[in-house]
Amino acid sequence: MGGIKKFHIFVSALLVVCVLLVACSNEKARENSKGPIIIRVATVQPDNHSITIALNKMKKYIESKSNNKYEVRIFGNGVMGGNSETLELLQFDTLDLVATSGSNLELYSDAYKIFGIPYLFKDERSFRKVMQNEDFVNKIYNSTLNANIKGVQWFANGVNNFYSPKKIENAEDLKGLKVRVQASEANVNMVRGFDAAAVVLAYGEVYTALQNKVIDVGTNPETALVQMKHGEVAKYYSKTEHQIFTDILIANTKFLDRIKEDEDLFKNAYKLVNEVQVKEWDKQIQNLRAEAIEMGVEFIDVDKTSFIEAQKPVRDKLLASSEELQNLFKLVQKIQGE
Repeated sequence: MGGIKKFHIFVSALLVVCVLLVACSNEKARENSKGPIIIRVATVQPDNHSITIALNKMKKYIESKSNNKYEVRIFGNGVMGGNSETLELLQFDTLDLVATSGSNLELYSDAYKIFGIPYLFKDERSFRKVMQNEDFVNKIYNSTLNANIKGVQWFANGVNNFYSPKKIENAEDLKGLKVRVQASEANVNMVRGFDAAAVVLAYGEVYTALQNKVIDVGTNPETALVQMKHGEVAKYYSKTEHQIFTDILIANTKFLDRIKEDEDLFKNAYKLVNEVQVKEWDKQIQNLRAEAIEMGVEFIDVDKTSFIEAQKPVRDKLLASSEELQNLFKLVQKIQGE
């Protein structure tokens, strides 16, 4: 067994070395190439996802406005690995830009835990108002600089609601149930705040877990009902609106230095990618709701009062752990109240 463990450690170390060698060779190729400067962008999302559609619009914009000084290569469908792998490649400077969930960035900065606070935003409109505030987003984007990565734009990622084979109409209905969450401390604490059990599972495992009663409840935007077919095994979708997350387009800081002379071009490109993605997301979500209803999913409008009350201790405990989160929370409340 010791030999096997040592072999696994050796293979892991070898893979890291290979990545580093690729990163170095990529850097030299960029410096010596007489052709267009290659920009490598990765996302786990499929080609028809609003994020991938928006990234392709960004690609065309950058290439055309720079007279093909830059060539943007989009790696979608997770071909460069999952979120963890692509973020590691970003840090190694093998990738230049990565579109990822904000919850994945909690490992690099506590500031991203702000989005895990239950009922932080009044509704999706308030969320977008906050994300359009430069003071707030710059605090978020710059919080990962010590990891040599920086946020450059945000994406709409929908509103998290609970869905289940059982009706969930108030906080009491969640007691004792097994709820799937992403690997995030804030998410786990949120579920425990409802006296429920948090089960960390990959997104691709949720359908089977619901089907086999490994979990009782999922928590995702409506996209999961149709695109992942969760609506086949969970016929009740309760609009609890307990969390509103964001996806982030995050850049390697060396890449940002390399394109410094064309900074305005890229700022316009980042603005475009947001506008296209949000518009496409809103269009898709309406269509997906209609498809979910056709699948037999019942949408339940709930009184959120009991859910909000159950989460106040969770929110207070999380805020007490970090002065940075306290300041961000106060800023969010100020922006929402303006």
